[in-house]
Amino acid sequence: MTIYPNLVLDALRTVRYPGTGKDIVDMGMVNDDMRIDGNRVSFSLTFEKPTDPFIKSVVKAAEAAILAHVGSDVDIKGNIGVKTRQENPVRKIENPLPGVKNIIAISSGKGGVGKSTVACNLAVALAMQGYRVGLLDADIFGPSMPKMFGAEQEQLYMHEVDGKNLIIPLEKYGVKMLSIGFLVDKDKAVLWRGAMASNALRQLITEADWGELDYFLIDMPPGTSDIHLTLVQTLAVTGAIVVTTPQEVALADARKGISMFMGEHVGVPVLGIVENMSWFTPASHPDEQYFIFGKDGGKQLAEKLDVELLGQIPLVAGICKGSDDGLPVVRMNDVSGVAFKHLATRVVEAVDKRNETLPPTEVVQTHL
Repeated sequence: MTIYPNLVLDALRTVRYPGTGKDIVDMGMVNDDMRIDGNRVSFSLTFEKPTDPFIKSVVKAAEAAILAHVGSDVDIKGNIGVKTRQENPVRKIENPLPGVKNIIAISSGKGGVGKSTVACNLAVALAMQGYRVGLLDADIFGPSMPKMFGAEQEQLYMHEVDGKNLIIPLEKYGVKMLSIGFLVDKDKAVLWRGAMASNALRQLITEADWGELDYFLIDMPPGTSDIHLTLVQTLAVTGAIVVTTPQEVALADARKGISMFMGEHVGVPVLGIVENMSWFTPASHPDEQYFIFGKDGGKQLAEKLDVELLGQIPLVAGICKGSDDGLPVVRMNDVSGVAFKHLATRVVEAVDKRNETLPPTEVVQTHL
């Protein structure tokens, strides 16, 4: 059997575009790129826009029409291309924090590993080294920074900047800090759906006067959630720090967090791992070490995944008391304070290395 273009077009005239009653040939949807090679037929259809809901159904109807009216042995399946007259516009995403040099997400695979404690003390340690630092508490459902900074009773204020009313971040210990905890009742649960939480996070980022910062730290909620996706779709994150304990169950979840950031859809470099609660050290015997949760689990994970081990933070009573009293332990010159100061130095080195060797991170524009 010989196949002619007009035979194919006659078959396609039986295909109606839903909603108009017109056939796809008269509508000019069949392009003039038809190719016939023996029994193989190929061509393309043009639709008005890439979001046309009838693309798949019309293509299938065209295939069925050719098989029914031209011949059942025609090789047409998968040979109909799709073009659109209106391509998806590339939306230029405006940088909401033009004065911020480095944005660092501090994350953990699970709760209870001391991620917020690390974020708080790292922010203060960087400020103590002379850097301009901002800290955003993005744990919408479990904000803890107001307590860790001893600022639970503080009120937030707004002022006008270039015609916009912006929230003024609270400044303490040299760190500009914001948290949803300032805006909700600290004794009541935050009962918000994912979209509401994501919108709240965007407001804290884009409707606050963060000013000029060297480092903008974001204390993420544990796990992987809408908040994480909102972050990478709002900001070009310089890098992520993953906090874990040496315990196997924490390490398993830390792997998932690292995988999320380094995955092809997100593409945020992982600056390194912080192993928290590495060992217990009695305050009265700072040279003694008791490995309560296992030994070197975070170090071994870093080696396995080929990422940096940024620091090992010992478990001492002063860390807990400092967090409860609103006094970051890094301000004390004890074993844990020294560990956080060392961590800050390692983070600065890791960020510098990342910026020297890798291109800037892109804001994620796809819906995951």
